Amino acid sequence: MRIGVDVLAVGELDRLHTRDWFRRHTYDQKELELAGSLSPSRAREFLAGRFAAKEAVLKVLGTGFGAGITPAHVRVLRDDRSAPVVRLAGAAARRADELGVGVISVSIAHKNECVVAVAIGGAFPGDTALGADRAAAGARIALEKIARSQADIGIARNGNA
Repeated sequence: MRIGVDVLAVGELDRLHTRDWFRRHTYDQKELELAGSLSPSRAREFLAGRFAAKEAVLKVLGTGFGAGITPAHVRVLRDDRSAPVVRLAGAAARRADELGVGVISVSIAHKNECVVAVAIGGAFPGDTALGADRAAAGARIALEKIARSQADIGIARNGNA
């Protein structure tokens, strides 16, 4: 099992999100359509969450963006219950295969102006939904621990440490 976590302030990407090239390079068309169906403030939060999820997935893969992997190779879509679901393409999919990572589950949480994403990947027996459910449960536990530690250290409301 491999785990990745990413935290960012929602506004960190505001300037970049105004640039069409960044949006095309970073997000899949379906992700942009989902964001487009939301209010502007919710779309801002949604895209920040998707970016954090992509970064967390790259940590599962042990890479960063580069070496042929672009942010758009990591798609964070929705399942039929609106839960985030990861779909890999291109070099990201090849890297997952190299590592034997058959399933990556992600959980995204927003609070105030902060967003956190946890990704868990591994080769679960038969890559079944049960394995994905276990990974999602692990992500929820990790997010709860992060939330508790934030409260313990008193992170400022704007997401800055």
